[in-house]
Amino acid sequence: MIATMANPSAMWDSRYSKRIYAYGKEPNVFFANELAKIPTAGLLLPGEGEGRNAVHALKNGWNVIAFDQSDKGRDKAVALAEDHGLELDFTVADAREFQCPVLVDVLAYSYFHLPPTDVHSIYDKLNGFLAPGGNLIFEAFSTKNVGMGSGGPQTESMCFTVDEVKSMFSSFKEVEVWEEKITLNEGLYHDGEAWVIRARGMK
Repeated sequence: MIATMANPSAMWDSRYSKRIYAYGKEPNVFFANELAKIPTAGLLLPGEGEGRNAVHALKNGWNVIAFDQSDKGRDKAVALAEDHGLELDFTVADAREFQCPVLVDVLAYSYFHLPPTDVHSIYDKLNGFLAPGGNLIFEAFSTKNVGMGSGGPQTESMCFTVDEVKSMFSSFKEVEVWEEKITLNEGLYHDGEAWVIRARGMK
């Protein structure tokens, strides 16, 4: 994730520097459920934070490439993988500069929120790392979630609508996008009833 502040890396480093895992150690439920439907292959996880989704995928035989702009997040993600006897390919990089070494079979965005000036250009770039015929998984906060108290950006411009998400993946062969009210139980910062936008599809 990238926050609307002068030094977003410092903000995420501060959040991830604590001993507790900010969003827990278990994977995002939607991500895990969708991933289970797809044969194991190569997976890219942008803005992977402390590694909960990456480690889940590794445990299930996926070849995982992950990145985040936070050094502290990477340290905790690698440590979490090591706790399970696994090795995680995790790069510290700004999304504007990240280069994926290979095309992947699955691209999974889990609460990858960006400033409105960057969102379309960065998503377009990262979408380019998904191989033709590859699968998309997406979950992020809806604009309706502002003020809900369950976490996420508290400005509508940093959140998503169904139409915006459809436009971000308009070049894909097929994409299903919908809005849903769910209950989050993901550590300190994702907790309670929340409005989210979910998507799945194929490039």
